[in-house]
Amino acid sequence: MSTLAVAKKDFLDVRRAKLVWFVGALYIVFMALLVFVAQDGRSDPNILNALWNLTAVGAMFIPLIALVTAYLAIAGERESGAIKYMLSIPNARRDVVLGKFLTRTTVVSASIIVAFLIGGALTLLWYPDPKLDVFGIMTALTILYALTYVAVAIGISAATASRSRAMGGSIAFFFLTNVLNVLGPLQLAIDYVANDLAGLEISANQIMFVQSVVSPTAAYVNATGLAFPDGFNSIPQELPWFLQGETMLVILLGWLVVPLALGIWQFERVDLG
Repeated sequence: MSTLAVAKKDFLDVRRAKLVWFVGALYIVFMALLVFVAQDGRSDPNILNALWNLTAVGAMFIPLIALVTAYLAIAGERESGAIKYMLSIPNARRDVVLGKFLTRTTVVSASIIVAFLIGGALTLLWYPDPKLDVFGIMTALTILYALTYVAVAIGISAATASRSRAMGGSIAFFFLTNVLNVLGPLQLAIDYVANDLAGLEISANQIMFVQSVVSPTAAYVNATGLAFPDGFNSIPQELPWFLQGETMLVILLGWLVVPLALGIWQFERVDLG
């Protein structure tokens, strides 16, 4: 039984999870509302304002979609004992992890694509300049961002033996890399450790780079410079190379690959009893 076979079976299970589809539907509703509200009664509304606000909403909401979809993918079956049946078919443990990742990736990506398709259709109706190129770039960036959290959730799920531990690990990761990043303490903590404790005297841009390395959310927000024009809202006119959108893409790809690889490594060496 291959990775695709595992994914096919898993999709039959995950499509019954009402919470997964409910959270995805909420994001679609947010998309439609933001596109509607951003018109602001103007004769020439700018869709870039809606997409900018959607970035802020998505930075917090997309990880929740990804984590809810993926955190029980393996840990839930280990706790119930179903994983032993799956491995007896037989399946390689790597196939199980990659198959689960493929399924959850498909579900999360579908929600995002539907949301942006609906947003694009409404934009064509309501806005004189729909900026479909920006829509396309933001769709790709948002999917990549979501998949980093899917990879993390699958990695945590593969490394834990119970639902409670998988949930706790996912919540802790979300809080440390997302909530603390959005609210500001993550940046303050990096500044304190690097400058006050270590005496490195690193600049604000360097702190932002470290923040992007340790937080997929920060990397995603900084990567939106690839979609929006220079100087739009809070985007600086000029950025050092290590804060350019292309560098952020490399960081996001790292967050996609490394947690998944660590999850496979841990799952292959654990004793399932």
